[in-house]
Amino acid sequence: MKALLIALFAISTTVIVDAQLRQSGVIDTGKKVVCVYNSTTFTREGLGKVTIPELEPAVSFCDVLIYGWAGLDPNTNKLKSLNEKLDLDEGQGLYRQVTNLKNKYPKLKVLLGVGGNADPNHDIYLQLLENPQAFAIFINSAYTLIKTYRFDGLDIGWEFKANKPKRIRSGIGSFWYSTKKTLGLAGKPLDANAEVHKNAFRDLIRQIKDAIRPDNYILSLTVLPNQNTTIHYDIQHLIPNVDFVTLAAYDYQTWDRNPNEADYPAPIYGLHDRIPESNIDFQVNLWLQGGAPAHKLIVAIPTHGRSWQLTTDSTRTGVPPILEVENPGQAGIQTGTPGFLSYPEVCGLLPNPSNGHLKGEHQPLRIQRDPTNRYGTYAYRLPDESGNYGLWVGYEDPETAQSKATYVVRKNLAGVAIHDLGNDDFRGSCTGDKYPILRAAKYRLQQPN
Repeated sequence: MKALLIALFAISTTVIVDAQLRQSGVIDTGKKVVCVYNSTTFTREGLGKVTIPELEPAVSFCDVLIYGWAGLDPNTNKLKSLNEKLDLDEGQGLYRQVTNLKNKYPKLKVLLGVGGNADPNHDIYLQLLENPQAFAIFINSAYTLIKTYRFDGLDIGWEFKANKPKRIRSGIGSFWYSTKKTLGLAGKPLDANAEVHKNAFRDLIRQIKDAIRPDNYILSLTVLPNQNTTIHYDIQHLIPNVDFVTLAAYDYQTWDRNPNEADYPAPIYGLHDRIPESNIDFQVNLWLQGGAPAHKLIVAIPTHGRSWQLTTDSTRTGVPPILEVENPGQAGIQTGTPGFLSYPEVCGLLPNPSNGHLKGEHQPLRIQRDPTNRYGTYAYRLPDESGNYGLWVGYEDPETAQSKATYVVRKNLAGVAIHDLGNDDFRGSCTGDKYPILRAAKYRLQQPN
């Protein structure tokens, strides 16, 4: 009788809590939040440094935490730490510190990320695929790392060659490019051995899954920005062997790739006269049509912006695409990379009560939000009479994060991934809330459609 009463109490409590959550507009929709911790943020100087105590406030919002990134040893084909003094127990032991977060958050799964465009030796990834005899060496070393440091599995962000940058074209230009491509006149192929690499990657993933399945380890994929899914990913045969796939559908336009044109870096939908595949919806539908079930697809939300310097010849309205840009935007104080700004660095350039009177390089940017919630938010400052201080930034913020989470809910996808925590406002300097992009996405996933 006592056991029956306890069971009834548990059931009634669950019903009451669920009703309260529904009444407040927040429910457990089963959507997953995957968070990436790029360990290089630990090595930053000053306010940009993300230590484990600063990481912890985000962890309660994450279902999966990916520690980025391990890489390949070009001499042995083994998986290795890319910074042994930082990661391993013989150094600062960051691997162990991160996986120990599970002691406080037992539902958290922590994966070791592989590749992720962090490994400077890109070629070794294709070379390994051309050497199937070395697969066992890689798999055994990966198993040893995750077993030793209590990871719950692997996330594979394989470093295939990225698509070549393409100019924004008019309708006539796009038609001519498509014609040249059909006729085989559009230049050298992206990967001359694409079919070999595609088949080998499929086999490698299957072998990894076979090796880690007895331990119930997780295996996931991250499709890195600007990779060609059609030539490198055998979707139909990969999907049964992975738990989920994260589509890093962002950085379509960056100064490195497009030094003369500024445009939305990560639109949800395609825009007129743009490259058709350069948006989230195209990539999601490509995987769905290839045989991937919606419940295994994750959409990545970046936490950074991409910037260009405007010139006196640049488009004056601020509406992208902006032609005749010249240089990357100035590097941020925390991230130190020209053309790249973390969300708090962008936030510091936007209007606030203390900077409205400033001029020149300190004049705040004009914000232009997207009323359709389809393309993204940007901000800009026109150059002064001398042609100086012009800037255009396409960036993510809590509003765009909610828009992308809404897309995920409506498409009934598995969830979102935050790429990455170190570029979100982890100190709460913008609004007082720490990790506002992560929070906004998480909250939207918990609301009914």
